[in-house]
Amino acid sequence: MNDILEKLKKEISNNSTIIIATSGGPDSMVLLNLLSTVKKEKILKLVCAHVNHKLRKESDSEAEMVKKYCEKEKITFEYITIDEYKGNTENYAREKRYDFFEQLIKKYNAPYLLTAHHGDDLIETIIMRLIRGSSLKGYSGFSEVTEKHNYKIIRPLITKTKSDLLKYADDNHIPYALDKTNDSDVFTRNRIRKYILPKLKDENKNIHLKFLEFSKTLNETEDYFNQILENIIPNIYQNKKINVQLFLNQHTQIQKKIIHYILNKTYQNNISAITDKHVSNILNVLKNNKPNQKINLPYNKVFIKSYNNAWLEESEKVKKYDFILKEKLDLPNNYIIEIIDKIDNNSNYITKLNSKDLKMPIHVRNRKKGDKLTLKGSNNTKKIKDIFINEKIPLNERQTWPIVTDNNDEIIWLPGLKKTKFDIENNQNYDIIIRYRKKGSL
Repeated sequence: MNDILEKLKKEISNNSTIIIATSGGPDSMVLLNLLSTVKKEKILKLVCAHVNHKLRKESDSEAEMVKKYCEKEKITFEYITIDEYKGNTENYAREKRYDFFEQLIKKYNAPYLLTAHHGDDLIETIIMRLIRGSSLKGYSGFSEVTEKHNYKIIRPLITKTKSDLLKYADDNHIPYALDKTNDSDVFTRNRIRKYILPKLKDENKNIHLKFLEFSKTLNETEDYFNQILENIIPNIYQNKKINVQLFLNQHTQIQKKIIHYILNKTYQNNISAITDKHVSNILNVLKNNKPNQKINLPYNKVFIKSYNNAWLEESEKVKKYDFILKEKLDLPNNYIIEIIDKIDNNSNYITKLNSKDLKMPIHVRNRKKGDKLTLKGSNNTKKIKDIFINEKIPLNERQTWPIVTDNNDEIIWLPGLKKTKFDIENNQNYDIIIRYRKKGSL
């Protein structure tokens, strides 16, 4: 490990604070030991960041083992426990870990976060991504150094194998814990580790270094594409929206890179949840002639295309509403529906009604599946869905668009778009005038 020690001494600045992600396994305990050795020659503040996942009965004793080692080596010990999990356990745990690391980066104003990822980890990660599909960046696994906006993630053990680290730990009497779940064939990574990795090493004992070169080549290619994208992205992707027509004018490879760029900015540490299938689905939506489409993505996100714009947003279940109109209603779409005393225009933003024609009271709700209305001056019925399509109403606005009905749930007005058979001409009797306007428009 002398080469790792010399590299750490060279690359880590004096008087630095270093956050070390420490699980208690042999890899992270060796890393902790190496940094403790460097600390004897340089002025450093070491902060051990341990997460107790509470997924095994040994978790508490392992946390205590790491704590005692830190006390012995005079390393600051920071610790959190995850008591409950939401959604995918592995992804949720990873998200919580990196949230914790980010908190410590800010707390200690640390320029470095060091993790114990090694060469075998890199092989496993790349093979997993190849199996499930990923982006060019995803296929590269992880880099030795990742630049963040105010710190670096460094993986100094990337040139070493698991056996290298176990031997070093045993030779130097470094305490560590072994996770028995790593022997289970339930997990894909474990199967790769147990059955595929040994075969690769039979072919080349230094196969991890070949994978490292492969990873570096992909990252260099990624950097090249990113330089091209720097000139293209500002025109195609503005205000977090894709200009679909400009996007479609690009080469397919550039189109994919634009999608990956947006997904990387959105998902960041959770980008591993995105597969090439997701990218393919997004590309198909953008190329499809249908003007309005959307697809669901991991972590409660949705990709929406509406005419010449497309974007990613949080997937929010639209709350159903059904209000009774008395005088004035503030609606979820930032508009107002109100009863007024006199007509100020005769557009589709005003309707005049006779209460005798209606089953009172008047309701305002959002749309239901199969909604239809009878158009003014016609006996023809028309689906609300078709009206939205004809009027080119964006997909994200349709769910909150107000629909005015009587107490029998018959549609009497589609504000801003269509009047119905219930709308009264000026020379006839009416006793209700309703106006639809944007908040703050008066």
